[in-house]
Amino acid sequence: MTPTQTRRVVLLAYDDMNLLDLSGPLQALATASRRSSGDGPPLYETVVASADGGLISTSAGLAVQTVALSALDGLAIDTLIAPGGCKGEQYYAPPALSRWIARRAAEFRRLCSVCTGAFMLAEAGQLDGRRVATHWEWAERLARRYPAIQVDPDKIFIRDGSIWTSAGVSAGIDLALALIEQDYGHQVAIGAARQMVMFIKRSGGQSQFSVPLAAQTQEASQGQARFASLHAWVAANLHENITVERLAAQVGMSPRNFARNYVSQLGRTPAKMVEAMRLEAACRALEQTARPLKSIAASSGYGDEQNLRRMFQRQLGVSPGQYRERFSGHGTAHSPH
Repeated sequence: MTPTQTRRVVLLAYDDMNLLDLSGPLQALATASRRSSGDGPPLYETVVASADGGLISTSAGLAVQTVALSALDGLAIDTLIAPGGCKGEQYYAPPALSRWIARRAAEFRRLCSVCTGAFMLAEAGQLDGRRVATHWEWAERLARRYPAIQVDPDKIFIRDGSIWTSAGVSAGIDLALALIEQDYGHQVAIGAARQMVMFIKRSGGQSQFSVPLAAQTQEASQGQARFASLHAWVAANLHENITVERLAAQVGMSPRNFARNYVSQLGRTPAKMVEAMRLEAACRALEQTARPLKSIAASSGYGDEQNLRRMFQRQLGVSPGQYRERFSGHGTAHSPH
Protein backbone atom coordinates (compact mmCIF):
# COMPACT_ATOMS: atom_id res chain seq x y z
CA MET A 1 0.00 0.00 0.00
CA THR A 2 1.42 3.35 -0.99
CA PRO A 3 1.30 6.37 1.34
CA THR A 4 -1.48 7.91 -0.76
CA GLN A 5 -3.89 5.01 -0.31
CA THR A 6 -6.48 5.24 2.42
CA ARG A 7 -6.50 2.76 5.32
CA ARG A 8 -9.86 1.94 6.84
CA VAL A 9 -9.84 1.84 10.65
CA VAL A 10 -12.89 0.60 12.54
CA LEU A 11 -13.37 1.62 16.17
CA LEU A 12 -15.93 -0.33 18.14
CA ALA A 13 -18.37 1.32 20.56
CA TYR A 14 -20.79 0.21 23.26
CA ASP A 15 -22.74 1.75 26.12
CA ASP A 16 -20.67 2.99 29.11
CA MET A 17 -17.38 2.84 27.23
CA ASN A 18 -14.70 5.45 27.96
CA LEU A 19 -15.14 8.42 25.67
CA LEU A 20 -11.41 9.15 25.46
CA ASP A 21 -10.63 5.53 24.55
CA LEU A 22 -12.59 6.23 21.38
CA SER A 23 -12.05 9.94 20.77
CA GLY A 24 -8.29 9.92 21.52
CA PRO A 25 -7.27 7.46 18.77
CA LEU A 26 -9.96 8.88 16.48
CA GLN A 27 -8.54 12.40 16.81
CA ALA A 28 -4.95 11.22 16.29
CA LEU A 29 -5.89 9.46 13.06
CA ALA A 30 -7.94 12.45 11.87
CA THR A 31 -5.13 14.87 12.69
CA ALA A 32 -2.59 12.81 10.75
CA SER A 33 -4.95 12.69 7.76
CA ARG A 34 -5.66 16.41 7.84
CA ARG A 35 -2.02 17.44 8.13
CA SER A 36 -0.53 15.02 5.62
CA SER A 37 -3.05 14.28 2.88
CA GLY A 38 -2.85 17.60 1.02
CA ASP A 39 -4.87 17.32 -2.16
CA GLY A 40 -4.70 13.53 -2.16
CA PRO A 41 -7.00 10.99 -0.51
CA PRO A 42 -7.06 10.93 3.31
CA LEU A 43 -4.56 8.69 5.06
CA TYR A 44 -7.34 7.12 7.12
CA GLU A 45 -11.02 6.44 6.79
CA THR A 46 -12.42 5.95 10.29
CA VAL A 47 -15.67 4.15 11.09
CA VAL A 48 -17.27 3.97 14.55
CA ALA A 49 -19.41 0.84 14.80
CA SER A 50 -21.58 -0.78 17.46
CA ALA A 51 -23.53 -4.01 17.58
CA ASP A 52 -26.79 -2.49 16.32
CA GLY A 53 -25.78 1.03 15.24
CA GLY A 54 -27.39 4.27 16.37
CA LEU A 55 -26.50 6.36 19.40
CA ILE A 56 -24.18 4.91 22.03
CA SER A 57 -24.02 6.55 25.47
CA THR A 58 -20.45 6.81 26.80
CA SER A 59 -19.55 6.83 30.50
CA ALA A 60 -18.94 10.58 30.20
CA GLY A 61 -22.59 11.06 29.25
CA LEU A 62 -21.89 12.08 25.65
CA ALA A 63 -23.74 10.11 22.99
CA VAL A 64 -21.82 8.90 19.94
CA GLN A 65 -23.40 8.10 16.56
CA THR A 66 -22.41 4.69 15.21
CA VAL A 67 -23.07 2.38 12.29
CA ALA A 68 -24.18 -1.22 12.78
CA LEU A 69 -21.67 -4.06 12.43
CA SER A 70 -23.81 -5.39 9.59
CA ALA A 71 -22.91 -2.25 7.59
CA LEU A 72 -19.32 -3.50 7.52
CA ASP A 73 -20.14 -6.73 5.72
CA GLY A 74 -17.97 -7.04 2.64
CA LEU A 75 -15.79 -4.02 3.54
CA ALA A 76 -12.01 -4.43 3.74
CA ILE A 77 -10.77 -3.35 7.18
CA ASP A 78 -7.11 -2.54 7.75
CA THR A 79 -7.15 -1.99 11.53
CA LEU A 80 -9.66 -2.67 14.28
CA ILE A 81 -9.53 -0.81 17.61
CA ALA A 82 -11.50 -2.03 20.63
CA PRO A 83 -11.86 0.73 23.25
CA GLY A 84 -12.42 0.01 26.93
CA GLY A 85 -14.45 1.22 29.87
CA CYS A 86 -17.53 -0.11 31.61
CA LYS A 87 -19.83 0.40 34.58
CA GLY A 88 -18.91 -1.19 37.88
CA GLU A 89 -16.07 -3.51 38.81
CA GLN A 90 -16.68 -6.19 36.18
CA TYR A 91 -15.85 -5.67 32.54
CA TYR A 92 -18.79 -6.05 30.19
CA ALA A 93 -19.32 -5.37 26.51
CA PRO A 94 -22.00 -6.81 24.21
CA PRO A 95 -21.04 -10.42 23.32
CA ALA A 96 -21.98 -9.62 19.73
CA LEU A 97 -18.82 -7.50 19.46
CA SER A 98 -16.50 -10.31 20.52
CA ARG A 99 -18.29 -12.79 18.28
CA TRP A 100 -17.91 -10.41 15.34
CA ILE A 101 -14.18 -9.96 16.08
CA ALA A 102 -13.66 -13.72 16.28
CA ARG A 103 -15.42 -14.19 12.95
CA ARG A 104 -13.48 -11.53 11.06
CA ALA A 105 -10.14 -11.20 12.89
CA ALA A 106 -8.17 -13.07 10.23
CA GLU A 107 -9.09 -10.34 7.73
CA PHE A 108 -7.52 -7.49 9.71
CA ARG A 109 -3.90 -6.42 9.27
CA ARG A 110 -3.89 -5.17 12.87
CA LEU A 111 -6.06 -5.86 15.88
CA CYS A 112 -5.81 -3.29 18.68
CA SER A 113 -7.29 -2.52 22.08
CA VAL A 114 -7.27 0.44 24.44
CA CYS A 115 -7.53 0.02 28.21
CA THR A 116 -10.01 -2.73 29.13
CA GLY A 117 -10.76 -3.26 25.45
CA ALA A 118 -8.23 -6.09 25.90
CA PHE A 119 -11.03 -8.07 27.57
CA MET A 120 -13.03 -7.86 24.34
CA LEU A 121 -10.13 -9.20 22.27
CA ALA A 122 -9.46 -11.90 24.85
CA GLU A 123 -13.11 -12.97 24.83
CA ALA A 124 -12.81 -13.24 21.06
CA GLY A 125 -9.89 -15.66 21.54
CA GLN A 126 -7.32 -13.36 19.97
CA LEU A 127 -4.87 -12.86 22.86
CA ASP A 128 -3.89 -16.38 23.95
CA GLY A 129 -0.11 -16.64 24.22
CA ARG A 130 0.33 -12.90 23.60
CA ARG A 131 1.99 -10.21 25.69
CA VAL A 132 -0.72 -7.71 26.51
CA ALA A 133 -1.13 -4.29 28.14
CA THR A 134 -4.22 -2.92 29.84
CA HIS A 135 -5.06 -0.35 32.52
CA TRP A 136 -2.90 -1.01 35.60
CA GLU A 137 -5.99 -1.37 37.82
CA TRP A 138 -7.43 -4.13 35.61
CA ALA A 139 -4.23 -6.06 34.83
CA GLU A 140 -4.62 -8.62 37.60
CA ARG A 141 -8.26 -9.28 36.72
CA LEU A 142 -7.39 -9.76 33.04
CA ALA A 143 -4.62 -12.22 33.89
CA ARG A 144 -6.85 -14.13 36.30
CA ARG A 145 -9.76 -14.35 33.88
CA TYR A 146 -7.61 -15.34 30.88
CA PRO A 147 -4.59 -17.30 32.19
CA ALA A 148 -3.26 -17.98 28.68
CA ILE A 149 -2.45 -14.26 28.31
CA GLN A 150 0.85 -12.70 29.43
CA VAL A 151 -0.25 -9.41 31.01
CA ASP A 152 2.34 -6.68 31.55
CA PRO A 153 0.82 -4.17 34.02
CA ASP A 154 3.42 -1.44 33.39
CA LYS A 155 3.65 -0.93 29.63
CA ILE A 156 1.99 2.06 27.93
CA PHE A 157 1.41 -0.14 24.88
CA ILE A 158 2.65 -3.46 23.55
CA ARG A 159 2.94 -4.75 20.02
CA ASP A 160 2.96 -8.54 19.72
CA GLY A 161 2.93 -9.34 16.03
CA SER A 162 -0.29 -8.00 14.55
CA ILE A 163 -1.82 -7.47 18.01
CA TRP A 164 -1.44 -4.05 19.64
CA THR A 165 -2.75 -3.40 23.15
CA SER A 166 -2.46 -0.28 25.29
CA ALA A 167 -2.88 0.86 28.86
CA GLY A 168 -5.60 3.06 30.25
CA VAL A 169 -7.51 5.88 28.61
CA SER A 170 -4.97 8.44 27.30
CA ALA A 171 -2.56 5.62 26.35
CA GLY A 172 -4.85 5.04 23.38
CA ILE A 173 -3.41 8.20 21.85
CA ASP A 174 0.13 6.83 22.29
CA LEU A 175 -1.02 3.66 20.58
CA ALA A 176 -2.59 5.56 17.69
CA LEU A 177 0.57 7.61 17.15
CA ALA A 178 2.58 4.39 17.01
CA LEU A 179 0.19 2.98 14.41
CA ILE A 180 0.55 6.15 12.35
CA GLU A 181 4.33 5.92 12.57
CA GLN A 182 4.25 2.31 11.37
CA ASP A 183 1.97 3.21 8.48
CA TYR A 184 3.42 6.50 7.23
CA GLY A 185 6.71 7.12 9.01
CA HIS A 186 8.09 9.19 11.83
CA GLN A 187 7.54 12.61 10.26
CA VAL A 188 3.81 12.09 9.81
CA ALA A 189 3.45 10.76 13.35
CA ILE A 190 5.50 13.52 14.96
CA GLY A 191 3.53 16.11 12.98
CA ALA A 192 0.28 14.74 14.39
CA ALA A 193 1.76 14.58 17.89
CA ARG A 194 2.88 18.20 17.77
CA GLN A 195 -0.50 19.33 16.50
CA MET A 196 -2.16 17.50 19.39
CA VAL A 197 0.41 18.85 21.88
CA MET A 198 1.57 15.31 22.67
CA PHE A 199 4.99 13.75 23.03
CA ILE A 200 5.23 11.00 20.45
CA LYS A 201 6.66 8.34 22.76
CA ARG A 202 6.21 8.45 26.51
CA SER A 203 9.11 7.18 28.56
CA GLY A 204 8.53 4.86 31.48
CA GLY A 205 5.40 2.89 32.20
CA GLN A 206 2.08 3.11 33.96
CA SER A 207 3.72 2.80 37.37
CA GLN A 208 4.82 6.42 37.18
CA PHE A 209 1.16 7.49 37.04
CA SER A 210 -0.22 5.19 39.76
CA VAL A 211 2.13 5.66 42.72
CA PRO A 212 1.27 5.89 45.59
CA LEU A 213 -2.39 5.44 44.55
CA ALA A 214 -1.92 1.72 43.96
CA ALA A 215 -1.04 1.13 47.61
CA GLN A 216 -3.97 3.20 48.81
CA THR A 217 -6.37 1.45 46.41
CA GLN A 218 -5.19 -1.98 47.51
CA GLU A 219 -5.54 -0.97 51.14
CA ALA A 220 -9.09 0.25 50.60
CA SER A 221 -10.10 -2.83 48.63
CA GLN A 222 -8.99 -5.04 51.53
CA GLY A 223 -10.80 -2.92 54.09
CA GLN A 224 -7.47 -2.11 55.72
CA ALA A 225 -7.01 1.53 56.66
CA ARG A 226 -4.42 1.11 59.39
CA PHE A 227 -1.54 2.29 57.17
CA ALA A 228 -3.38 5.23 55.54
CA SER A 229 -2.08 7.75 58.10
CA LEU A 230 1.40 6.26 57.75
CA HIS A 231 1.42 6.92 54.00
CA ALA A 232 0.33 10.51 54.65
CA TRP A 233 3.18 10.90 57.14
CA VAL A 234 5.69 9.48 54.64
CA ALA A 235 4.47 11.86 51.92
CA ALA A 236 5.02 14.82 54.26
CA ASN A 237 8.47 13.66 55.39
CA LEU A 238 10.19 12.32 52.28
CA HIS A 239 13.13 14.64 52.87
CA GLU A 240 14.00 12.81 56.10
CA ASN A 241 15.87 9.54 56.68
CA ILE A 242 12.95 7.10 56.75
CA THR A 243 13.84 3.74 58.24
CA VAL A 244 11.71 0.71 59.08
CA GLU A 245 12.19 1.59 62.74
CA ARG A 246 10.73 5.09 62.22
CA LEU A 247 7.83 3.72 60.22
CA ALA A 248 7.08 1.09 62.86
CA ALA A 249 7.13 3.74 65.59
CA GLN A 250 4.56 5.79 63.65
CA VAL A 251 2.04 2.95 63.86
CA GLY A 252 3.04 1.75 67.32
CA MET A 253 4.42 -1.61 66.26
CA SER A 254 7.74 -3.40 66.61
CA PRO A 255 9.89 -3.17 63.45
CA ARG A 256 9.66 -6.91 62.79
CA ASN A 257 5.89 -7.12 63.31
CA PHE A 258 5.34 -3.97 61.25
CA ALA A 259 7.40 -5.19 58.29
CA ARG A 260 5.63 -8.57 58.29
CA ASN A 261 2.15 -7.03 58.50
CA TYR A 262 2.92 -4.42 55.87
CA VAL A 263 4.10 -6.94 53.29
CA SER A 264 1.18 -9.24 54.08
CA GLN A 265 -1.42 -6.50 53.57
CA LEU A 266 0.09 -4.47 50.74
CA GLY A 267 2.29 -6.93 48.88
CA ARG A 268 5.44 -4.85 48.99
CA THR A 269 8.10 -3.99 51.55
CA PRO A 270 8.04 -0.66 53.42
CA ALA A 271 11.28 0.28 51.68
CA LYS A 272 9.70 -0.25 48.25
CA MET A 273 6.77 1.92 49.30
CA VAL A 274 9.07 4.76 50.35
CA GLU A 275 11.07 4.43 47.14
CA ALA A 276 7.88 4.57 45.05
CA MET A 277 6.57 7.62 46.88
CA ARG A 278 9.90 9.43 46.49
CA LEU A 279 9.89 8.77 42.76
CA GLU A 280 6.28 9.94 42.55
CA ALA A 281 7.12 13.16 44.40
CA ALA A 282 10.09 13.85 42.14
CA CYS A 283 7.99 13.24 39.01
CA ARG A 284 5.27 15.63 40.18
CA ALA A 285 7.85 18.31 41.01
CA LEU A 286 9.42 17.98 37.56
CA GLU A 287 6.01 18.16 35.87
CA GLN A 288 4.53 21.01 37.87
CA THR A 289 7.42 23.28 38.87
CA ALA A 290 10.57 24.84 37.46
CA ARG A 291 12.58 24.04 40.59
CA PRO A 292 16.23 23.00 40.02
CA LEU A 293 17.12 19.32 40.25
CA LYS A 294 19.17 19.90 43.40
CA SER A 295 16.11 21.21 45.23
CA ILE A 296 13.86 18.39 43.97
CA ALA A 297 16.43 15.76 44.97
CA ALA A 298 16.60 17.16 48.49
CA SER A 299 12.85 17.52 49.04
CA SER A 300 12.05 14.05 47.72
CA GLY A 301 14.69 12.35 49.83
CA TYR A 302 17.36 11.53 47.26
CA GLY A 303 19.92 13.81 48.86
CA ASP A 304 21.69 14.99 45.72
CA GLU A 305 21.27 15.21 41.96
CA GLN A 306 23.32 12.12 41.20
CA ASN A 307 21.08 9.88 43.30
CA LEU A 308 18.05 11.40 41.58
CA ARG A 309 19.53 10.79 38.14
CA ARG A 310 20.45 7.19 38.97
CA MET A 311 16.94 6.43 40.25
CA PHE A 312 15.26 7.89 37.15
CA GLN A 313 17.51 5.92 34.82
CA ARG A 314 16.89 2.70 36.74
CA GLN A 315 13.13 3.09 37.16
CA LEU A 316 12.03 5.05 34.07
CA GLY A 317 14.91 4.76 31.61
CA VAL A 318 15.30 8.54 31.21
CA SER A 319 17.08 11.36 33.00
CA PRO A 320 15.13 13.84 35.17
CA GLY A 321 15.73 16.49 32.51
CA GLN A 322 14.30 14.28 29.77
CA TYR A 323 11.29 13.48 31.94
CA ARG A 324 10.66 17.19 32.52
CA GLU A 325 10.88 17.93 28.79
CA ARG A 326 8.30 15.26 28.01
CA PHE A 327 5.78 15.88 30.75
CA SER A 328 5.83 19.57 31.60
CA GLY A 329 6.21 23.04 30.17
CA HIS A 330 9.26 23.69 32.31
CA GLY A 331 11.87 21.76 30.30
CA THR A 332 14.56 23.60 28.41
CA ALA A 333 13.26 22.16 25.13
CA HIS A 334 9.69 23.12 25.99
CA SER A 335 8.42 19.82 24.69
CA PRO A 336 4.65 19.33 24.67
CA HIS A 337 2.94 17.05 27.17
